[in-house]
Amino acid sequence: MKLMVDTTVVRDGLHFAESPSEGPDGLLYVSDFYAHEVLRIDPRTWSASVAATVPAQPSGLGWLPDGRMLVVSMRDLKLLRLEENGSLSVHADLSPVARGAANDMKVDAQGRAWVGSFGFDFYGLLEADPNADPLFGPGANPPTADIACVRLDGTVSCAAQGLQFPNGTVQLSDGTLMIAETVGTCLTAFSIDPAGKLTDRRIWADLSELGPDGDRVLPDGICADAEDGIWVSDPAHSRAIRLDRHGRVTDRIRTSQPCFAVGLSGPDGRTLICCTAETSNPNIAATRRTGKLEAVRVAVGRQA
Repeated sequence: MKLMVDTTVVRDGLHFAESPSEGPDGLLYVSDFYAHEVLRIDPRTWSASVAATVPAQPSGLGWLPDGRMLVVSMRDLKLLRLEENGSLSVHADLSPVARGAANDMKVDAQGRAWVGSFGFDFYGLLEADPNADPLFGPGANPPTADIACVRLDGTVSCAAQGLQFPNGTVQLSDGTLMIAETVGTCLTAFSIDPAGKLTDRRIWADLSELGPDGDRVLPDGICADAEDGIWVSDPAHSRAIRLDRHGRVTDRIRTSQPCFAVGLSGPDGRTLICCTAETSNPNIAATRRTGKLEAVRVAVGRQA
């Protein structure tokens, strides 16, 4: 295992960045939850512009085969499509499957999207009690959530049920769909049938003892590299770790504050982008701009 490597802060002044994703144009895109913006970032200069404004809070990002971007709109349970003229259209209504708030997403080469949700009214509970911890606080017992499959034509079906706060979602080179279950402290793998349903559910990596002192890792955003290694954000320990295809830790990256999402970017795909913030609590993150993008060079680039 490599020693801990530090990042470099390349952009700050964000609220809470998530879903760092490279677009077909080679630029980096991130969702800033509480600025209600999807940012377009040049990885050579780290200059940013607003690609889309999403009033109900943007999260997961992906692209259709024709190059149009899809954006998860969290609070109204919609999947939006960014048109060529810059306007946003509703691509799908996720409410038949999603509960609470829609969240992370993976879009495959066919234009199918798999979207997770919180499973319960997380934001409502925090509005009622700003000091609550609905996921891990005393007595917390959040219900499970389901995964929606959105086909290219916008039709929605339930692809999988009973996940413990599904979060980051990636696809490996053999087609396996991988989902980080934050409350479940694991990475869960699925096969995909022709209709987009997720089958053959199995635990790919148990993270319950992968913390620095043998404690649990609570995975948030994840990304996959060209060797099917998976980078996992580990907010509880302000770092990101890489697991090889056998689930073994090979790399550890230290961030300046809690790391909530990761992605690979740059011309050779070897720049790991870590989205960090003081906290994920919206009562704090929405009022303070502690969010940062932190970068570090890694040995293996992104998937082709």
